[in-house]
Amino acid sequence: MKNVHIVPHMHWDREWYFSTEESRILLVNNMEEIMEMLENNSDYPYYVLDGQTSILEDYFAVKPENKERVKKLVQEGRLIIGPWYTQTDEMVVCGESIVRNLLYGIKDSEEFGDYMKIGYLPDSFGQSAQMPMILNGFDITYSIFWRGTSERHGTDKTEFYWKTEDGSKVLVQLFPLGYAIGKYLPEDEEALQKRIDKYFTVLDRGATTNNIILPNGHDQMPIQKNIFTIMEKLRKLYPEREFFLSKYENIFTELEKQNDLPILQGEFLDGKYMRVHRSIYSTRMDIKASNARIENKITNILEPLASLAYRLGFEYHHGLIELIWKEIMKNHAHDSIGCCCSDKVHREILNRFFLAEEKVDHLITFYKRKIVDSMDTAKHHDRLTAFNLLPYERTEVVTTSVMTKLKSFKLVDNDSNELDFEVIKSEVTDPGLIDRQIVHYGNYDPFIKYTIQLKDTLPAMGYKTYFVVESDEDVKNSLKLTNKIDTDFYEITVNSNGTLNIFDKQLKQNFTNVLRLENGGDDGDEYDFSPLPNEELIYNDNVNADIQISQNRYGGTIDIKYTLSVPKNLEKRKAQVVDSAVDIHIVVTVPNYNPVIEVKFAVNNFANDHRLRALIPTNIASSFSISDNQFGSIKRDVIDSAIHVWEKENWDERPDPIYPMLSYASLSNEDYGVSVLTNSTREYEIIGEEFDTIAITLFRSIGFLGKEEMLRRPGRPSGIKLPTPDSQMIGKLTLDFAITTHLQHANVARIAKEYLTPVETYNKIPHDAMRLNKAEVKTPIEFSFFKEIRPNIILSALKKSEKENRFVLRFYNTTDVEENAAFEFNCEIDHVNLANLNEKALEALSVNKNQVQVNVKTNQVKSILF
Repeated sequence: MKNVHIVPHMHWDREWYFSTEESRILLVNNMEEIMEMLENNSDYPYYVLDGQTSILEDYFAVKPENKERVKKLVQEGRLIIGPWYTQTDEMVVCGESIVRNLLYGIKDSEEFGDYMKIGYLPDSFGQSAQMPMILNGFDITYSIFWRGTSERHGTDKTEFYWKTEDGSKVLVQLFPLGYAIGKYLPEDEEALQKRIDKYFTVLDRGATTNNIILPNGHDQMPIQKNIFTIMEKLRKLYPEREFFLSKYENIFTELEKQNDLPILQGEFLDGKYMRVHRSIYSTRMDIKASNARIENKITNILEPLASLAYRLGFEYHHGLIELIWKEIMKNHAHDSIGCCCSDKVHREILNRFFLAEEKVDHLITFYKRKIVDSMDTAKHHDRLTAFNLLPYERTEVVTTSVMTKLKSFKLVDNDSNELDFEVIKSEVTDPGLIDRQIVHYGNYDPFIKYTIQLKDTLPAMGYKTYFVVESDEDVKNSLKLTNKIDTDFYEITVNSNGTLNIFDKQLKQNFTNVLRLENGGDDGDEYDFSPLPNEELIYNDNVNADIQISQNRYGGTIDIKYTLSVPKNLEKRKAQVVDSAVDIHIVVTVPNYNPVIEVKFAVNNFANDHRLRALIPTNIASSFSISDNQFGSIKRDVIDSAIHVWEKENWDERPDPIYPMLSYASLSNEDYGVSVLTNSTREYEIIGEEFDTIAITLFRSIGFLGKEEMLRRPGRPSGIKLPTPDSQMIGKLTLDFAITTHLQHANVARIAKEYLTPVETYNKIPHDAMRLNKAEVKTPIEFSFFKEIRPNIILSALKKSEKENRFVLRFYNTTDVEENAAFEFNCEIDHVNLANLNEKALEALSVNKNQVQVNVKTNQVKSILF
């Protein structure tokens, strides 16, 4: 007998073309029906609540009185919840976000009982190569998904082991036809058999045992109350099969008995049998950029800063930080961060990111203020404190501001050493904007806000403080207009069309026409880019840019403005009528001390239905690129070999080599490399006749959620055909990325980490609109928590443990050899353990002279508790 496991479930998109509030109304209705069935029918043993606890959070906001009912059903093992908070995307969401999604999902689940120990992501648009390692970090060894696999990964079976480079492994049950094949099963026997025959052919072919799954559910689908009638009809139609209600764990019990299952490795991004939407990474770039920026602020600034404060004696605000994470994780579900939603839903998503960033920014300021306000010093001068949140000393040029009524000032450290700095600009500031109490008592004297640059060496994972002291000498400003930038690393000139020519002094290489813009029509939808056939692309080759170049001893700035003329819409583009524009404003910052060229792109778009990309030539003819994924790096061919057979093999979508990155994408040869670092866009493609150019997508402009019969994606629409005029991206957008050149074996992940972890400053003055009482804690003028001994690993997280009064330090290795991570602490440390990603202690680690060492394999993440 073949066993058919019918698993009742619902797939719950909190939002899509409908809003969260619309789905919540359905949820309240559906939950009552689910609980009634489970409570009143012992023959209905299980219901899977889609693997995400945000469903319960939304439900209990309306029905808190039903918590005990839910708890009873969960503890009986009948209502199956968790392990996720939301069903995360895996392509443009960072590793720490995925870890926190499981961390908070499991934490929420444990309030009610146990959770489903399956990495259940049935609808995510592709699978990251690092997921088995992340799941194993939470003691999860099973995985269920649908999208991204094909035979070329190594098997035509739907059950296999999936491994990562460090040896982590999960047992996979693939949904070859998706999670909804058992939706709304009809009672009419002819219709039922017609449907099921088609499914059994595929399910039987891929199965390695006599067990297959028939998921009985769909998006927002209510419980199928007549399922017992359906099962009787199925038994009559298929007497050679056993039909019964089941849960996903039961099929894994059967699969575990197999000892010859295939073993696969790598990411799954094939669109042969199911669409993965490889160009969705640039839909609604405003939302994508917000996510990148906020993720980096939380992990690189907020949590390390909160950890410093906790180390110094202040409270670590878990509750506030969890609120921030959950705010953005509501946006990390595949449809939400994919941005294949209606306009009203995208407004909700943007608002959540707005709220999250408000919380992040103000909590960062709060921690800096608490530390600086509490410094143990007899000096009563105003202070400027610089925070370095990386585990090594940094000699850095810092651009910051000082607010004062002084007409001139100097900066001195605690030993009265004067620090050299320059004033870039100054502006008068009304005192009421600083603290309305100042003007309330009749003091209308203005403050002056000085923007300054300084250079100093800052302690590892710590801070250094300077005092603002009145001076008789005028503040310095050596900023001068020039016709080129000349630093220790680069000589940069600007062409009349706004592109850069960069001469690398170390590599002796010329890179010409850097930041050339490429514009083409986009006849696609929110899921996929679709070019116009045989279109002649538009470039900024013949624009006349307004260019201003200035430099001082710390570095240079290039300010470029121009208008790129483009057609207004697809019809005008097809007719080759150019009647609209995109205004471009580029600010390029080039420090003297560092070979990282920072680029801020501000665009104002007036046209519909097009895509804009920035091109970075590398002079490196390439067969592959390297970018980062969660806690590692990944190598990808510049041409997907399936491009030659996709039509013949009837793929669901064309396998274009448009790929995601998280913080960098690189090309390199035996001599050197060129990398793009990003704090915004996370989509790239390698283009050019010799595949020597990194194309970074700035934005896509499209007007429909889904469209049918697209050039690269034939057939039905993805999603539904719904107008989404907001996704035309009319208006302003700002993007931040950087360009760097380096030797071939440079650790680009560390360069990117440093770019994404800017020095933070805090200027203490005697006024603040938000008053705080003086804390009892005394903090030092200068401080370092710990420093790394070996320079090759990447710091991923520093935070307080969720359940213990210990710190969590997480790091990973993207080099191609095993590395030794070593840290030296500034105090006695004890109770040091290796830890899983779930923050549970593993074996104890020895401490030698306040030093801890851990071996880390290639593309492996490790954590320690101390």
